[in-house]
Amino acid sequence: MDEDVLHGALTEAVYYILLSMLEPIHGYAVMQNIEKITNGRVLLGAGTLYGAINTLLEKHWICAVTGDNNSRKKDYIITDLGRKILQRELVRLEELFVNGKNKLGDSQ
Repeated sequence: MDEDVLHGALTEAVYYILLSMLEPIHGYAVMQNIEKITNGRVLLGAGTLYGAINTLLEKHWICAVTGDNNSRKKDYIITDLGRKILQRELVRLEELFVNGKNKLGDSQ
């Protein structure tokens, strides 16, 4: 089976988590960033975020950044595979947008 088919569409939460992790960032800052870039429309709870982080770590879409061992905060960053997945999702979303715009434009 084609690898692309196995990944499917990203949830909105996962999309924004990956987008937030283009630079090293810790979990609480991810929640704040997502709230900021969506103008408060998307609010992630800690359970949702850390559950998603564990899944993304298992899929190797993100990795933990080694840093200060004295800090309780753990930073994460997107991997090359995660960046590929994010770029693929952008193409998918753009197709949805263009098709919807074209179809709605036809019906007006």
